[in-house]
Amino acid sequence: MSEHVTGRRNVEGRVLKANNEKTRVVAIEQLISHHLYGRFQKRTVKVVAHDEQNSSKVGDLVRLQECRPMSRTKRWRLVSVLEKSSE
Repeated sequence: MSEHVTGRRNVEGRVLKANNEKTRVVAIEQLISHHLYGRFQKRTVKVVAHDEQNSSKVGDLVRLQECRPMSRTKRWRLVSVLEKSSE
C-alpha cells in the first residue's frame, strides 16, 4: 500500500540475530525461477535492519522497508513484527 507512494521495497523475513542495540540481522528468502529449466530455487539473503524500539527477538517474522543508509551495512528499517516466535 505505502510501497507505491514512497517507491521503497517492503519485504518479509526472519530475525537471525538480535545481539546489538537497535540492530537486527534478518534472513530474506526468495523463490527465483531458473531461466532455462523453470524450476524454483530458494535464495536466502541476510540483511542488517534498524529496530528503533527493540521490539523484535530471534525467530520473529518481521516486515522491513528500504531506507537511507544508516551505517556501513544498515540499509533497511523494521516496520512491524508480523509474528512472534514461540521461544
